[in-house]
Amino acid sequence: MDITKRRITKIAREVNRFTVSWLKEEGIGSSELDVLHAVRKNPGITQAAICQRLGMDKGAVARQTANLEAKGYLTRTQNPKDKRSYFLFPTSKADQLKNSKANIEATFYEWLLEEMPAEDKQEFVRLLDQIYLRCKAESKADFVHMNAVMERNKDEK
Repeated sequence: MDITKRRITKIAREVNRFTVSWLKEEGIGSSELDVLHAVRKNPGITQAAICQRLGMDKGAVARQTANLEAKGYLTRTQNPKDKRSYFLFPTSKADQLKNSKANIEATFYEWLLEEMPAEDKQEFVRLLDQIYLRCKAESKADFVHMNAVMERNKDEK
């Protein structure tokens, strides 16, 4: 039984919805933001690798990267080993957008907590840090524990 009722997910979804609406003013859609994030986290990534990483269609990724390049957020360099393939890199404009996105999100989270008493905020952040560190460790371990939990759950059904 999930005692959190997925509230972390629900809060993050609403913050993302608000952030995406603000970034539309910059001419960036949510799919483009996902592609840009993949490129920023993996400079020199190919479109094929983005397709695999994001589970997106090849044509959709091609359109997104072309749009992002035209808007000045990406540059591409031909792969010397495969003339049909290109390495994608973020530009400084992409880094500025990242800062803009982070600022929007931080502002929203600050607003959410502003009415909370200081002691409650400190306790909330302490507990959130515990959860975050466990999540990050699991991610770095390639989700070994969660995969085992999911397999057990699958077997029980």
